Formats: sequence, C-alpha cells, structure tokens
Amino acid sequence: MFDPSDKARLFGCAPGIDFPLAVVRGLEDRLSSAPPEAWAKVTLLVNTTRMARRLRTLFDEGPARLLPRIRMITQLDDLMPGSPLPAAASPLRRRLELATLIQNLIERQPDLAPDAGPFDLADSLATLMDEMQGEGVSATDIAQLDVSDQSGHWARAQQFIAIAQDYIDASSSAPDPEARQRETVLRLADHWAHTPPTDPLLVVGSTGSRGTTLLLMQAVAALPQGAVLLPGFDDHMPGHVWGTLAQDQTAEDHPQFRFLKLCRALGLHPSDVEPWAPLAPVSASRNALVSLALRPAPVTDAWRDEGPKLTEVGSATEAITLVEADTPRAEAIAIAMRLRQAAETGEKAALITPDRMLTRQVTAALDRWDILPDDSAGTPLHLSPPGRLLRHVAALFQAPLDAEALLTLLKHPLSHSGADRNLHQLNTQRLELRIRKDGLPYPTPEGLMRCALKATKHVEEIEPWAAWISDVLCGREIAGTLTLETWVSLHRTLAETLAQGPNGADAGELWQKKAGRAARNVMDGLAEHAGYGGEMSARDYAGLVASALRQGEDVRDRDMPHPNIMIWGTLEARVQGADLVILAGLNDGTWPEPPTPDPWLNRKMRFDAGLLLPERRIGLSAHDFQQAIAAPEVWLTRSIRSDDAETVPSRWINRLRNLLQGLAVQGEPDHWDAMRTRGAHWLALSRELDRAGEVPKAHRPSPCPPVSTRPRRFTVTEVQTLIRDPYAIYAKHVLRLRALRPLVQTPDALLRGILSHDVMERFVRETLNDDTALTVDTLMAHARDVLNRDVPWPAARALWLARFGRAAEWLVETEMVRQSIATPTLFENEAIGKLTLQAVKTELEGRADRIDVDDVGSVILYDYKTGAPPTKDQQKHFDKQLLIEAAMVEEGGFATLGPHPVRAAQFIGMGSNPKTEDAPLDVETPGQILAELVGLLSAYLEGDKGYTSRRALYEDREARDYDQLARFGEWDVTQEPTSEVLT
Repeated sequence: MFDPSDKARLFGCAPGIDFPLAVVRGLEDRLSSAPPEAWAKVTLLVNTTRMARRLRTLFDEGPARLLPRIRMITQLDDLMPGSPLPAAASPLRRRLELATLIQNLIERQPDLAPDAGPFDLADSLATLMDEMQGEGVSATDIAQLDVSDQSGHWARAQQFIAIAQDYIDASSSAPDPEARQRETVLRLADHWAHTPPTDPLLVVGSTGSRGTTLLLMQAVAALPQGAVLLPGFDDHMPGHVWGTLAQDQTAEDHPQFRFLKLCRALGLHPSDVEPWAPLAPVSASRNALVSLALRPAPVTDAWRDEGPKLTEVGSATEAITLVEADTPRAEAIAIAMRLRQAAETGEKAALITPDRMLTRQVTAALDRWDILPDDSAGTPLHLSPPGRLLRHVAALFQAPLDAEALLTLLKHPLSHSGADRNLHQLNTQRLELRIRKDGLPYPTPEGLMRCALKATKHVEEIEPWAAWISDVLCGREIAGTLTLETWVSLHRTLAETLAQGPNGADAGELWQKKAGRAARNVMDGLAEHAGYGGEMSARDYAGLVASALRQGEDVRDRDMPHPNIMIWGTLEARVQGADLVILAGLNDGTWPEPPTPDPWLNRKMRFDAGLLLPERRIGLSAHDFQQAIAAPEVWLTRSIRSDDAETVPSRWINRLRNLLQGLAVQGEPDHWDAMRTRGAHWLALSRELDRAGEVPKAHRPSPCPPVSTRPRRFTVTEVQTLIRDPYAIYAKHVLRLRALRPLVQTPDALLRGILSHDVMERFVRETLNDDTALTVDTLMAHARDVLNRDVPWPAARALWLARFGRAAEWLVETEMVRQSIATPTLFENEAIGKLTLQAVKTELEGRADRIDVDDVGSVILYDYKTGAPPTKDQQKHFDKQLLIEAAMVEEGGFATLGPHPVRAAQFIGMGSNPKTEDAPLDVETPGQILAELVGLLSAYLEGDKGYTSRRALYEDREARDYDQLARFGEWDVTQEPTSEVLT
C-alpha cells in the first residue's frame, strides 16, 4: 500500500470532510491496482464503536470486495504473538477494593477524611489512577514533586495515592484496564521494533490525546506499512503559528495542539502531514476563517495582518446562522422549527451539544409535530425506569417510609407490573386521595390499612392489596452495617417482590427490555463482586448502587426515530456527516464544559508530573467545534440568559465575532450581523408559534346558580366563609369540589390547632377526676404525650412543645378560674349540635370545643385558638361561630345538653401572647343572631344573589383554596363582581 519511507507516515483530513468516507476513498485509491486479497490484509484500528459502525456501513454499500479488519484500539491481543496479558479487573471490583482500603485507613486515622466518604473517594482516586497509568506516572513520581508548601492536604493526598499505588502493584493477576492497555501497547511496540508486520496497519480517527494511545500511534506510524490518519487537521495554520504552539507547552486548549504533540513525538513537523484522500472540504474559505479565529492568544495580533487577506469571507459565512435567543426555551423552539423544516425537505440534520437539558427541550418541542429524533446518547441507565426503581427501593433502607416515597414507588410503571396492574393503579389513586385528605406523613402498617379501608367501599378489592404493600414497603429501614452480599440479596428480593405484585409469578417487567437487562447486569455485577465490598451502611449501599447504575451503559428503547433528524454528542461530529449541523448551547460552562475539580493535584503538580492538564478537555471541545462548524450548513445557537442569570458566550463564538467585526471595521461587509439577521428570522417565527391570541381577563366572579342547587346545610364555621368568601361555599357545595391537601404533609397551623384541642381536653378531663392534677406539670405531660404520638417531625415537636410551655402557666391559672365558675360538661366529640331554621329550611350543624354548666344551669361556651382570637368587632360582623353556638344552645340544638340559658361565651387564645376574648352576647343576643342568620341565608336563596369571590377577607394577601378556580390575579378586589345567572 505504501512506498518505503524513512519517516513515519502521518495523514490528515481537513475539517468538513466526511472522515469515514475519506478513509474508504483513500484505501480505494491506494489499493486500486492491488489484488483483491490485499483488502483483507488491511487492519484499521478505530477509537470508537460509532466509527467502526460507520465504516462497516460504507463498505456494505459496495462494491462487493473483501473487507479490511476493523477493530478497536483497545482490542490488541490478536496482534501480539504468545499468550495475552491477564484479563483486566472489573472496574466495580477495583472500586470496592479501593473503598475497603480507604475505609481501613480512615478508621486508623479518623482525621484524614469523613467516615461517610470512602466510596466517593474511591471513585475519585480510581479516576486519578486511570490517568496515571495511561500517562505512565507512578505514585513515586508524584511524591517527588517539588511542593514548597507541604500542607496537611498534600500529605493526606499522598497517603491515599500511595494506597492506590500499592493496590495496583498487588493486582498483577488482574490488572486495571488502563494498566493492561499500556502494557499491551509497550509489548507490541517492542515486538514490532524487532519483527514488524508486513501487512498494512492504520490507526484511524484518534487524536492522540491520551498517553497510551499516543504510544500506539507512534509505534504504528513507524511500521513499514503503518500509518496514522488524523481527523480535522488544520492545513491553514502557518508554520510560525505551529512554532508558537510548540514553545508554549501549556497551550492544550488549542484544537490542533494534540496533532503538534504527535508530530513532535514522531520527529515530524505538521507540514509533513499529507492529505489522505482527494476529497475537498465543504468550504475551504470557512476553514481558513475558523482557523484564523482560533489562533492561540499570543498570535491573535495576526488578525490585523492576515484577516484582510482572507478571501471569500461572504461565501464562508453565508451558510452560517447565528441564533441568540432570550431563554433556553426560545433557543430550543427555534432549533425544533429548523429541524422540522429539515424533516419536510429531506435534509439530514444533526443537533450537537453537550447540554442534555437542551436536547430534552428540543425533543419535547419536536413532539408537537410527531417527530422523534434519533438520540445517539440514549437514556442514562440510572434515569431509566428500572434504574429509578432500584434507586427508590435502595432508599427504603436508609430512613423511615414517608408518604412521598410510598406514592413514588406505588406509581412507578414497573411496580406491580405483573397481573392485575389496573386494579393496583386504581387502589393507588384511592389511597392517595385518602392520604391527602386525612394525612399520613410516615405510613405504618396500621395507618396504611386504616387509610385504605376508608378509601373505598370495595373492601374485598383493597384490603389484600393494602396488606401486601404494608408488608413490602413498611419498616424497611436498617440501622448499622451489613455485608454487601446481604445488601444485594435484600435489595433484589425487595425490588422483584414490588415489581411482581402479590399474585405475580416472576419479577414482572423489571428485567425486561434493554434497560431491564442492563440494570440486571449491574445487579449481577454487584452480586459477583460483593465479596470485595466488606460491610457498609444503608446510606453507603444506596450511594454504591446509584453510582454503579450511573456508570452503566446508556439504553435506547425508542421505537422508529426519524431517519434524518439526529441528536449527537460532540465526539460524533468526527465520524458522521450531515447536511445541517446545529451547534447548540454555545455558552461558557456548556461549550466548553468547565474542568472537573481535582481534589488531589493542582494544575502545576499535574504539569510537573506529566499528567493531563485541565485545558486538555477544552482543547478537545475546541477540536470538535472546529470540525462541526465546517459542515455544509451550520447553526450556532445560544441563550442570552439561563434560568437565573445572564450567560457568557462561548470563547469560540467571541473569537469569531471579534474577527468578523474587526474585518467589518476595515471595510468588509458585516457578515456577523448577517448571521444574526438570519437567526432573528427564526426567532421571530418561534415567537409567532407560541404567540397566543389576546384573551380578555376574567372578571371577578359572582355566580348565581339555580336556587334548587344551593346548599341547605351549613356548619357553624362555614357561616364565616359565607360572609367573607361566598365563592368558596359555591365551589364546595354547588360544584362539590374539595381542595386536595399536599401529599407531603407539613406541621401546619391546622394540625397544631387540632392537637392543642386534644391536649386541653385530656388535661381538663383529668382535673375533673383529680383536682390535684390542675398543675403545669400535668398539662405539659399531656402535651408531650400528644405531640410524641401525632407529630413525627422532631423540630416541629420541640418548637410546639416550647410554645405550649410558654402559655402553660397562664392556662393553668385561668383554668382554675374557669372551673371555679362552672363545671366542664361536654367536650368536642360530645358537643355536637344541630338546628333547623324553618324559615329558610336550612339545617345548621356545630361542634363546640367545650361547654361548661354552672350551679344554676347556665352555660358557658369556650373555643380554643392557637392564634390570636377574634376581636369583638370581628365577631359582630364576620366571626360569628361562638355567637351562633350560643343561640343553638338556647334553642336546644345540643341534644345531649338540652335548652339552657347562655351565661357567657369566650375564646381562649393559646398563642405566644395568651389572652381571652369574650363574645359580645350583650350586643349580639341569641335571638338577634338567629334573625341575622336567617336574613343572610334567605338572601342567598334569591335567584339573582351571587356568590362573590373574596367578598370581605381579613387580608387581601390571604390565599384561598378556590382562588385558581376563580382566576384571582386576573382581577383584584377593587373590581366590582360580575353576576352570572346559571341554569
């Protein structure tokens, strides 16, 4: 294939050339006169499976011929005679063993690191070890670094690195993958130095960014029939610029730096790189423009000299569109609209971005046109349904089950995925509604069963199901440590039990489809290597499972994606070709991504030790950008603002803008503005797509339903609602809508009031039987019992008990006075009253907190308030609860009590400033109250009387249950209500 040469063979393809196609065309040119069997003697070493697939696809397109061998650069065992090296150890096994070693070190020296961090440290340390082995750096090399400030952190880091090196040295029977790969390359290079292969061998598509790969490329390029093919080689860089890069060994953020490093390792100059195939780039003028824009910082002054010499700048930029959207959503919609056009016209279009959130937004926007893009990244395993279920189940071992976790598990699509799943979903809905109504912050078997039986009349359907979920999910938290074998067994058993359901015969759909099989492989790996894990806590095990799933393979279970609309990662721009390429998310922090924090070595230490610098990743991203922007049509998109702040344009966008605007100042047309104008057109289209027609704002509602549908039964507390917010009565009684309480119950004022009532009732009842119990200690004892029983939130329990304690002495003192006046007779569960108002044929129901009767048969009514009790004026006009209850007592509405004269009625405020507030019975007499009530209710039995929203609230900012239904916010209380007669 190649003529003999004393120099290493290095070939390149310019950005914009379809690299896999160029590889095939170059082979065809060089083997055009060779016998057919010459093709079968060629070996291509590629760096990604995507490159291998694309090459096979191109060869399959014909013509018919013998095919070269295509293998990954990590599959070199067949190239070396003799026995291969021992198989590499599993990454999971290595992580478990490292974590055990780290844990032992932390136990011996607790000040080194937190005890909760061995697995995170093992992950970080394993990453460093991979890099050290790939670059041929040992722990000894790092220990010999000249560090003038021998801080405690550096000393601790050396101890951990030494542990990892000792582990590596002791693992010769099962080496790390990176160590095995480097040793294989070194042996191959030594073997080829003495016995070089005579058949063609080519390294294709790699940039030599890692030390081991660079060694392999050096060895192959020096073979008699060996060569290296570089993608995206910039042939527009002048010699003096290469010289500048060579003098600055830290210029790794330049896209061509890796090629310079490879050339120097081979004893070549970049000018020695030859073109591989007779294929021209899409736009040589654009390649020259981008090359000049990406010049290293010390030579960007060349813009002034070389910029005016650029030819055809207009043709270089005419196929580039710049979209600068206001928000990420606007950016996503504009991209989706262009992809939709590409689908209609038959263009092959690709969206390239490292921002996975943006790709999800674009996918969602495309869904409105029923376009499903072919996303090469797939779904990360830990975000797939099996991965989520396994993580949720592992979390059960860490803490008591709460309502949110319970419903999350029950609603998961893989839960109860065996027989009778429809009934499972129905029962889950029933249980959720009951939990939202009654509250169940931390479900127990008894609480779950109680809620389930109250959730439906179909006891035969829900009772066995409730017993099953109680047995499976409740009480699973485990304190202390267990062996990894035990954790994996418990975890798998519980997940499979939950997935199969009470009547299932297998694990349901848990291990099915690609995601299920991948998740099972992860769990099988944990079981296989569990012996290396030692003992761990539930928290450590949950973290281990989450990490193992995160490191698992991405899964793609999508059906029939669009053949021409694709989402690629940045690396795929090297191996794929498209008519339209959209480079999205071009903001600093996304393109390029910031370097990963290194807890072990700073930048100078890395440079001195010969490790990879943080700029390496930036340089690789820059190379991906330089290749992708050379496509036939290109979109460059970014959002000016993120969710919470203004963004900074990517450095490559800034460079291109500065160069083009500088050329415009020197007389060149403003091509940057033209690019922005093209993008503004699409942004305007996207705004029109989302533009809604002018909709008149809602009026302040005051519906007038038919009289026959209006309520004829009220509770005493609803009278206040009828006065202050009549619309709430309409929504509740006429529309029969009920507000759902939050699933995650919080210690709110309502619960505090209920429990305070319970405390006072228990305390007063005991004092009736034992007058010596009328003490602060007794009251606080009851408060502790009730709060410990019904308040599962430790912080709220302590806070409420402290608040109760501040009012306890006052409560006891005033209770002595109350009991000296009258005897407590009825309490909340007994003091239930009903009264029919014949004039309006309406039934009134009430429940008094407490009713006392004095020696002459007169009644005193009490109502407990945890907040400030209403003033007399408020009671006269709005809060008539006690006044109505007094009228009910005198009318004999409390059947167990009978008619009695009312001596007094009083609110007992138990808040931070405890006080009592008397009801104004002398002004608002029971008879007068009933007459006013009849008048109020009769008014709402008139057909033209509307239920006005927020008629007379205490505060306008007060949130109400039915505000959204009333569309409050489109109107305010200054507007007059609009009556609407309903039929």
